[in-house]
Amino acid sequence: MEPDGEMKQSKFRRICVFCGSSRGKKTSYQDAAIELAQELVSRNIDLVYGGGSIGLMGLISQAVHKGGRHVIGVIPKTLMPRELTGETVGEVKAVAGMHQRKAEMARHSDAFIALPGGYGTLEELLEVITWAQLGIHDKPVGLLNVDGYYNSLLSFIDKAVEEGFISPNARNIIVSAPMAKELVKKLEVFSSENKRIPFIFLHRICTLP
Repeated sequence: MEPDGEMKQSKFRRICVFCGSSRGKKTSYQDAAIELAQELVSRNIDLVYGGGSIGLMGLISQAVHKGGRHVIGVIPKTLMPRELTGETVGEVKAVAGMHQRKAEMARHSDAFIALPGGYGTLEELLEVITWAQLGIHDKPVGLLNVDGYYNSLLSFIDKAVEEGFISPNARNIIVSAPMAKELVKKLEVFSSENKRIPFIFLHRICTLP
């Protein structure tokens, strides 16, 4: 909340958050999920996420829902028994598979944020970065780099730039910050100042086999 008690209005209607179906070993990861949820609520932003009710996914979805914002969870039918083992909140969209899940999450979102997570989180993150590089979307992509969790990934990407595999412009697709409030503000600025390529509607991706 702002000091005067008024809600902050964001240019983003919905943000997609990629995160782990585990909570991680550090309480700072769990705290970051709650802080990001509170930041979304304070800015009147709804949540799009992977639909799980456990781990960081469960924490952020429940906190956003409790704060009065809409939650859309997108989950493949094959993962529902594994990831929906607790209380689910909001709207759950069941899809056929992982490819459709990512396309549906992207279609509903104005920006993307990755919390700490494992292979799945990393795969989702890199796909939306690649889509931005290819001009499939122009939505900002953020890393919530809690306690330096993504330092090694960022170092790898900087090495790829140095070695000529990633262009400096493509490196700028990724926005990172250690705290939720700072990251959302940076994504707002990015959205205003860094429109690269006109948005191509993701219907084509959603209808791929």
